[in-house]
Amino acid sequence: MPRPPSGQLGFPGMPEQLFVCTPAKLNTYEECPRKYRYTYLDRPAPRKGPPWAHMSVGAALHLALRAYWDLPLAARVPEAAERLLANAWINQGFRDQDQERGARARAKMWLTMYLATLDPREEPLGAERTVAMKTSAIAFSGRVDRVDGHHTRRNEAIVIDYKTGRTPPTDHDAASSRQLALYALATSRTLRRACQRVELHHLPSGTVASHTHTEASLARHLRRAEATAQDVQDGQKELKAGKDPDRVFPANPGSRCGWCDFNRVCAEGQRAADPQEPWAALSPKAVNEQRLAA
Repeated sequence: MPRPPSGQLGFPGMPEQLFVCTPAKLNTYEECPRKYRYTYLDRPAPRKGPPWAHMSVGAALHLALRAYWDLPLAARVPEAAERLLANAWINQGFRDQDQERGARARAKMWLTMYLATLDPREEPLGAERTVAMKTSAIAFSGRVDRVDGHHTRRNEAIVIDYKTGRTPPTDHDAASSRQLALYALATSRTLRRACQRVELHHLPSGTVASHTHTEASLARHLRRAEATAQDVQDGQKELKAGKDPDRVFPANPGSRCGWCDFNRVCAEGQRAADPQEPWAALSPKAVNEQRLAA
C-alpha cells in the first residue's frame, strides 16, 4: 500500500490533519517563525533564558484571581487580596529582595482595588476555563481568564482577559485581538452560549477595554488563524523534506529580540538587540516596547 503524503491521516485521499493550536502557538509564529521552531519543533529545544520578573507578577495575579472565586461568598472581600497573593506569589526573576517586595506591594494594591470592583455574588460561568473548538483546518483550545454571563442578554457570555502590563489596553486592542476573538468562538461552542463581547481588564489602572464582535469580524479572525496554521504546516513539510530550518523558519529580528527567551542562542536576535535583564520591565526606566503583559 502506498504511504500517505506527509500531513495526512492513515490512507491516501483522507483529509489533512487538523493543526492543533493555542493562542500562544499562533502568536509565537506570527511574532517570529524562528522562535516558533525553537519552542515547538526543535528537540531538544534550545535552552531558554532566565524567568522574567514581570511574568512572575502577572502569573501570580492570575492565580490569585482564580482562587478568589473558589472562596466562600462571605470571604470574597477586597481584604482577601493579601492572602490570595501570598499563596500565589512567584519569586522568580527579580533583581533582589527589595525589588521583589516593591513589586509585591504594587501587585497587592492592584488586586485589592480590582476586587473592590467585583460583585462577589455574580458567579462567573468559568474562571481559568478551558474552551475548545474545531474547524476544517484547526483544533483550537485555550484557557480563558474569566467567562461572565451577560448582565442584560440572557444566555450570552463575555470573555474577560486580565492584563498587568504597563500600558492600559484600548478598545482597539480588544477588537484587534485574535486571541480574544478565538476565545469567543470557542466559548460559544464549549458552553453553547452566544459570545461576541470581549473585555480586557487592566489591573494596574483599573480600566476596561471592550469590543462586541459581529459574525463577520469573528470570521475574519478565524480565517487569519487558519492561514497561520497553514503556513506552519507548510513549513513543517519543508523541514521533513530536508530544507534548511533557518530558511523555512526565519528569524524576525527587531527591538523585541531583547525580550525573547532565546536571545542568547539566536545570532540574528543578538544583532538586533541586547538581551534585557530578567527584571528590566519592572524598572521605572524600562522601555516597554512590546506592551509587556502577562
